[in-house]
Amino acid sequence: MKKFCIISNSIKDKGLRVGRRVQECLEKMRAEVNVCDLTDEELDVRPGTEALLVIGGDGSLLSVAKRTMNLQLPLLGINLGAIGYLTEVEVADIEDAMPRLLNNDFTIEERMMLAGRCGGSDGRSAETLYALNDVVISRRGDIQVIGYRVYVNNKFLTEQRADGIIVSTPTGSTGYNLSAGGPIVKPDAKLILLTPICPHTLNTRSIILSAEDVVQIELLPTYSQKKVEAGVFIDGASEGILGPEDIVVVSGTNRVTRIIKLSNDGFLEVLQNKLK
Repeated sequence: MKKFCIISNSIKDKGLRVGRRVQECLEKMRAEVNVCDLTDEELDVRPGTEALLVIGGDGSLLSVAKRTMNLQLPLLGINLGAIGYLTEVEVADIEDAMPRLLNNDFTIEERMMLAGRCGGSDGRSAETLYALNDVVISRRGDIQVIGYRVYVNNKFLTEQRADGIIVSTPTGSTGYNLSAGGPIVKPDAKLILLTPICPHTLNTRSIILSAEDVVQIELLPTYSQKKVEAGVFIDGASEGILGPEDIVVVSGTNRVTRIIKLSNDGFLEVLQNKLK
């Protein structure tokens, strides 16, 4: 690789200092590099770019993955966040990592994604959106649990009352799913996780489905006079509001996110280090 686009989150990387440091390191090795800010309305990914170097936390990498999805360029994360399960390189290791990029001394992991679509009870349908981490349905407004009914491949699975539900990829298993008590899954697996958020029951667990399954989640009317609403969030970004009998459909997709992996450590070693 010889041509890179550095996308730095200026909220975390003040003055793009880390971004310029990476640029300087690569240019000393005669690479072609440009730097842009994640907060820019348009990302300046120039023709011929071979990889995107994302400086920030996991949220920054998720944002870039979504915004550049159609380019299908591999991403390398440089961690300025707290834990950084998706970000491969720590700031202290930048000078050691960059030569490996130029020498093609890395592997590329293809991570599965989800396709999510909202459908109204009146027949309306929104565009299909894609998630690397998760699709989340979460209550809005007054503090109250919401009721939802889950179907898999058009067959009834369960009905629950909770603060919401997370539909996660293996990559997203270390995100909100983990915080909600869901299992951690190897990121190169092909499956879909369903995890309730603060369920109003004592015996609810996560459910693991095949990547080929289609999940339908219907928001149920409330038992009280309070208005029931739920938000739909794709990789943390708000994408819509549900009312009673509205439905969200989530499935696997043939789209993938390509993640550059420099370390020779396996998933368990990385997990152990991140959890310390």
